Amino acid sequence: SISAAGLYFLNQPVASSEAILAGYTTPLEGRTHSQKHNAIKAADALNGKVILPGAEFSFNKTVKSWSWDAGYMKAPVSYDGELIRAYGGGVCQTSTTLYNAALLAGLEIKERHSHVFAPHYVPPGRDAAVAQYTVDLRVRNPYLFPVRIVTATNGNRLQVRLVGAKEARPRVEILSEPLSRSEPERLTRITYRDDGSTGRSYVRNPGARGYRVLTYRLLTPPDGKTKREKLSDDTYQAMDRLIQRDE
Repeated sequence: SISAAGLYFLNQPVASSEAILAGYTTPLEGRTHSQKHNAIKAADALNGKVILPGAEFSFNKTVKSWSWDAGYMKAPVSYDGELIRAYGGGVCQTSTTLYNAALLAGLEIKERHSHVFAPHYVPPGRDAAVAQYTVDLRVRNPYLFPVRIVTATNGNRLQVRLVGAKEARPRVEILSEPLSRSEPERLTRITYRDDGSTGRSYVRNPGARGYRVLTYRLLTPPDGKTKREKLSDDTYQAMDRLIQRDE
């Protein structure tokens, strides 16, 4: 098995009656300006929101529409094996970061979806895709105290903390079991010119490996027996590496 990567506990102060239940970070390095803008804007919409005891939290209902009139930008997203520009590209990084913080805090996962292609900012099996209005991330607070969401960016890192009462809670561990891996193919697309000018080559899509991975969560109560929870069985397609050559 492979233990979770990307865990990042924050030491920023909280109220004396509170404790950081869990924190998670994902890298923004390599993301375009518009992807960063959208990810941070979605994180701002989450910041300060409170999940009451026993209540369910919806990412889509909280962030609402990630459209032009809501201040979002067009950014690269994967569609049918290619990268295209669409409003809200990058928002899934925020939902993914929240998902991992929720896993580590012991929240119940009511709805979560994987991407068709594995994103590079989180280990396979740990992503949470969202799309208005049918693909959501929903979590439930199982505790007797409210849980508050705190988001921040620190340089090229997107951070989500979940803060709650200083009470005993389960110890959490996330495990991944890779079952298979497939390599992308290298494709070349040629565009012919009629004016005789010199052509050039560039990477239209860098490609991505395909995976099948099982993901589990181990919950160990302070005075109880460890519970093993199967979170997901995800299969990601290999995205071909596409080289565009103008001739």
